[in-house]
Amino acid sequence: MARKTELTIHISRNGAVQLELDGARGPSCLDITRDLEESLGLVTERQKKAAFFEADAEEPVRLAGGAKP
Repeated sequence: MARKTELTIHISRNGAVQLELDGARGPSCLDITRDLEESLGLVTERQKKAAFFEADAEEPVRLAGGAKP
């Protein structure tokens, strides 16, 4: 079953935009937000949550030599 992914966009009074993504694991979050980030302009800061460093359970794990665990 697909995991729910939620994107929250915060816009401050001075126009600064902050994107917050929940539900994605690993570097897939960068793929999800890439087009929006490019449309908004320069990314000045990126904070990675603990989920960024977790493997996506839906992606197969490969060992050296291509063997599956």
